[in-house]
Amino acid sequence: EAKQAEAVQREYRHVSELKYGCNPHQKPANIYSLASSSSFPFKVLNGKPGYINLMDAMNAWQLVLELRESLGQVAAASFKHVSPAGAAVAAPLSDKMAAVYDAVDAQAAGSLTPAAVAYLRARNADPKSSFGDFVAISDRVDEATALVLKKEVSDGIIAPGYDDKALEVLKSKKGGKFIVLEADPTYKPPEVEYREIFGVCFAQKRNDVVFTKKHLENIVTDNKELPDAAARDLIVASIACKYTQSNSVCYAVDGQLVGVGAGQQSRVDCVKLAGSKVATWYLRQHPKVLALKFKAGLKRVQRLNARIQYIEGDFTEHERKAWEELFDTVPEPLTGAEKSAFLKTLSGVSISSDAFFPFRDNIDRAHQRGVQYIVQPGGSVQDEAVIKACNQYGMTMAFSQLRLFHH
Repeated sequence: EAKQAEAVQREYRHVSELKYGCNPHQKPANIYSLASSSSFPFKVLNGKPGYINLMDAMNAWQLVLELRESLGQVAAASFKHVSPAGAAVAAPLSDKMAAVYDAVDAQAAGSLTPAAVAYLRARNADPKSSFGDFVAISDRVDEATALVLKKEVSDGIIAPGYDDKALEVLKSKKGGKFIVLEADPTYKPPEVEYREIFGVCFAQKRNDVVFTKKHLENIVTDNKELPDAAARDLIVASIACKYTQSNSVCYAVDGQLVGVGAGQQSRVDCVKLAGSKVATWYLRQHPKVLALKFKAGLKRVQRLNARIQYIEGDFTEHERKAWEELFDTVPEPLTGAEKSAFLKTLSGVSISSDAFFPFRDNIDRAHQRGVQYIVQPGGSVQDEAVIKACNQYGMTMAFSQLRLFHH
């Protein structure tokens, strides 16, 4: 029989006043710590963090900690509005991808350290969404990582420590207002977490399950092949899902997210939304995109946005005129046929879902974005139909039996 819950008394001590809550009119706003605990998960080294900054920081920090624990590699996350825009581990970066990510000089100089590569990958999963992100790095931040971050529009960072030169670089961002948080890697949160909504206090056991390779053991498809690289990508995608607003799916390849579908009521809409981001990520590698010749003096963000506009191609008349002014010679369009042909070369992609796929349409849409490996909890009445769809495409799918809703 279930034990009757007892009344709970919790006492908090004030830690810091915040500028405001989620919105400027939501004042006062503060953060607190349990009065019974002498520890706190972070300290502020620079800047004044806001309410949403800290929500991003706390979620992003947990994500990279779990990637580090599960995969044993340096990890990074780029967060916006309490969901990851990107996350990655420090997998080797090819010269081609360095060009796609606008990091040719750093790659050529050999200055990209594991932490720098991890963040460069995380930021470039969906760089348009990462604009103004909050960053988390699992390991100590070195100068090379700080120099990568210096070039980006970002609000702040959380990491377990900083080299002196790295801290100097970061403190100079945003006119000295860039937020730098030093996380305490030894901090242990309470087992039970509480939140209050409209006068109602909710309590639940903290979701402390760390997704590992053991969650990939129950392969239910005819194809049982799961290379180590694919297992790594499924783990990256699954841990990212754990910290993404539900419903969510995450696509990953080469040790990084390449598409996140967050906060959709329909799961197939998550798959489509994330799939559209995968398409943009991959089409940034198209030869015609890489060959774009911009006018001298354009900022990196202008070049990035122009490439994405070129890929999407859905200009208004005024947009097109402004876009064409970025080039000395206006490039030929990237046609729908060219995009379709190039996307058909994408393969070996992994996808994780925070809950079961209820219908096979999710698998059909995932196949269009090169998905070969899938992990989901399973447990739908349509499981057999979903497995059949995977078998038709020759996919490998595991049932983790672990739902990862996040709200």
